[in-house]
Amino acid sequence: MPELDEQAEFIESIGDALASWQLSRATGRVYGFLLLRTEPETLDSIAAELSLSSGGVSTAVRELVSWGLARTIPQPGSRRLRVEAIGGFEQLLAASHERTRTFIRTLRSGATLTEGERARERLRAVVGLFEGYVDAGDRMLRRHRDDEGDPRL
Repeated sequence: MPELDEQAEFIESIGDALASWQLSRATGRVYGFLLLRTEPETLDSIAAELSLSSGGVSTAVRELVSWGLARTIPQPGSRRLRVEAIGGFEQLLAASHERTRTFIRTLRSGATLTEGERARERLRAVVGLFEGYVDAGDRMLRRHRDDEGDPRL
């Protein structure tokens, strides 16, 4: 079935994309799988569909929840959970921007440690580059959220 091949390719592509953002490939694959589903899935069904271990799926789900990309839904009378994707890359970008802000603060702390004006200027230029990246990204996220009616920024 061509559609199943396309879904598998999509799931693998999301896995590769999130791996480039320092998340595990399995986490990306689970996220890609959940994005394609209408209803929440059990950890067992995710593991079976993606040929991942239960532990691998559990770890991936915890990571997705911590990034705000998924949520777990307890099942009444059971210890089993169902999982659904709740966000898009907006949350991932926002979290990336926060990590970049931490990096900027670290870079700024080095200003007094430089050996001379040339090194200070280079450090200021690097800080400026990262500040520009975060500012542009924040503006883009704000516009997106305004368009979607999301009041978070």
